[in-house]
Amino acid sequence: MSDVLDRVAVLSDIHGVLPALEAVLAEPEVAAADRVVVTGDITAGPQPAEVLDLLAREGGRVVWVAGNADRELVEYRRGQRTEIPDPIGPYAASRLREKQVDFLAGLPLTVTLPVRGLGEVLFCHATPRNDEEVVLVDSPLTRWAQVWEKLPDTIGTVVCGHTHMPYVRLAHGRQVVNPGSVGMPYGRPGAHWCLLGPGVDLRRTLFDIPSAIARLTRESAYEDIAEWADYFLNARAGDAEVLEVFGRMEARGAAPERE
Repeated sequence: MSDVLDRVAVLSDIHGVLPALEAVLAEPEVAAADRVVVTGDITAGPQPAEVLDLLAREGGRVVWVAGNADRELVEYRRGQRTEIPDPIGPYAASRLREKQVDFLAGLPLTVTLPVRGLGEVLFCHATPRNDEEVVLVDSPLTRWAQVWEKLPDTIGTVVCGHTHMPYVRLAHGRQVVNPGSVGMPYGRPGAHWCLLGPGVDLRRTLFDIPSAIARLTRESAYEDIAEWADYFLNARAGDAEVLEVFGRMEARGAAPERE
């Protein structure tokens, strides 16, 4: 086992929103953390290259995990798909430099780190077996049993993102943590993240949203940036509304494993 980490900050679903990322990285406990784990969907948004550049300046403190939206941008740039479900996706893909595309293509689906007080913690984007599978705070234990099917017994905590809403729960004796979204929060505004070690602390960083929207409108060339920024930074998608949509997605059944 590698050295046990005292503090780990987890940032998920940044979605190319540079002002939100800057606000979280400026938090003293994020700046002091042993590692900053980024659990996917880093780039699908208005400032993808700038977000990658800022995280890269943190050096080896950052631990990277791939998200489904990052994968879609890579596939689009490499001609492996002709469209992306998220309307901002093609724009974001076009803004990435070639080396950044290659970097995203090499990111792992999961990473495991030892964290003081929590033991072996597995970090993923959606679930340990798939980058777009939907599980929710109220998912039945039968669903979690499917998700855990091939997970080693040594993993006591799983940290995931994907659904943009923070929660902590137990499922078959394992602790599940979702830090929420830094750049595209559902339910309430603010940049959501979490701090691990020795327990789990869900956090929200408040920042000047009108100024951030104005800045994105100035700095991003995305055609619908003003509307996009207003909708997502103000969290105009309510948690009840989003849970209903995700619940219908989950009801379609477990996603297959992605190799």
